[in-house]
Amino acid sequence: SPPEQHYDDNTITMTRKSKQPGGHNPLTYAETKRLKSSGYGTQSTRLTSQSMLPFGHCCLSLSQIEGDAVATPSGHIYSRETIVQYLLTKNRELKEQKAEYDRKRLQVENRRAEWEEKQQKKSQQSFRSKDQGAMSNALVLKDGGGGGQEAKTENSLSHVSYWLSSSQPDASAAGDGFDYEKEIMALPSPPPGRPPSPMSGEPLKLKQLIPIHLVYEQDEGISNNGGRVLCSVSQKRITTQETIAIKSSGQVMLASVFNELAKPTMTCPVTGKKFKDKDVINLIKGKSGFAASGNVEAKKYNPTLT
Repeated sequence: SPPEQHYDDNTITMTRKSKQPGGHNPLTYAETKRLKSSGYGTQSTRLTSQSMLPFGHCCLSLSQIEGDAVATPSGHIYSRETIVQYLLTKNRELKEQKAEYDRKRLQVENRRAEWEEKQQKKSQQSFRSKDQGAMSNALVLKDGGGGGQEAKTENSLSHVSYWLSSSQPDASAAGDGFDYEKEIMALPSPPPGRPPSPMSGEPLKLKQLIPIHLVYEQDEGISNNGGRVLCSVSQKRITTQETIAIKSSGQVMLASVFNELAKPTMTCPVTGKKFKDKDVINLIKGKSGFAASGNVEAKKYNPTLT
């Protein structure tokens, strides 16, 4: 049997290595939890209602809409002044990018034309030299010249003596190293023809903006009380419910009210105008701090040792 081990009172009994702080990699849960406060690893936090964009606010300026409100085909709401300024600025930037792309593409095409012209001249020169060389070789053989042995010796040295200047690669022999497809691939991608939507990223035109009429809650004589939007039919507050906008009339209403009053007759309950299925736009819902309204957690990735 193994001998008994006796420990003094001052001896610290070590536990398993996996239980020691920093004793293995990856870190333990307790170590990771302690390091979270110092910014180690991916940071995550729960978003509150103050971090969410309420319904009826501009998706670009993130503020309450004071003037005319418009919606895009994707269902996002903007202030007309803000989105028009955005489109004008992006169109100007795209024109500058298009001009720069055309300039670089023209440079590649010019280099290609020069290369093709040089290759044509070189092929013509090669044909003339071969024709003249055949005639000169015939004259040399007729005269019984002895230069063939020297040329044969030089060719044999070029295969084994790679340090000679005559054995080095010649760029001109490979067509000056010009590759048209490689030059085109090296160019940046051409800019899009239309500026993208700030939220959906789809191409957006000025004529695609849809005017909508937002009804704000009135409380104690304060206009646009906190930017809280009401349904134009039921006068209920719109927060995180599904909302519909009718393109022909511009009225905004809850989806439940639309399905009950407007959809059966295909008539706007407020203006009495007829509409079609293509005139119905599903607006992006507002969000709150509750998980049922959507993603309420934000994450920031930080590199770790694991």
